[in-house]
Amino acid sequence: MTKSRFTYASYIRTTPEALWDALVNPEKTRMYWFDSRLQSDWTVGSNWQFLSPDGRVINSGQVLENTAPTRLALSWRNELKPLLRAEGFSRLVLDNEQQGDLIKLILSQEIDRPASALIEDVADGWPIILSSLKSLLETGVPFEVTRHWPKGL
Repeated sequence: MTKSRFTYASYIRTTPEALWDALVNPEKTRMYWFDSRLQSDWTVGSNWQFLSPDGRVINSGQVLENTAPTRLALSWRNELKPLLRAEGFSRLVLDNEQQGDLIKLILSQEIDRPASALIEDVADGWPIILSSLKSLLETGVPFEVTRHWPKGL
């Protein structure tokens, strides 16, 4: 079966520990991920949820791998949009590689289906989210647009 995949890399001047904290700490995710938060204990096999500011479940899945602070793999299903939910679970992998005083963050999300609407959707969202994360870690200030939930969702 043909897979759909989105891959993105970013270089961030930070430490592995600070990046990891920003990826899994709900108070940090709210700052750069549209005022939403991740909820999990991050143990392999545990469930995770991504919650909107009003408490709706946006995405959910299971923790597949956790090698803090260098790798996190999740099963991922969109719960907010019926078309995307119908596609089922994708796999998200976040790898953090030390490169001198930088961390190379590599994100890969894939699903076992060709021409995935989910992958098209996340490919539109991940770049601004990860760029705002980079700004937060390097300057202490995320992008203004990523601090608030989008109107109409």
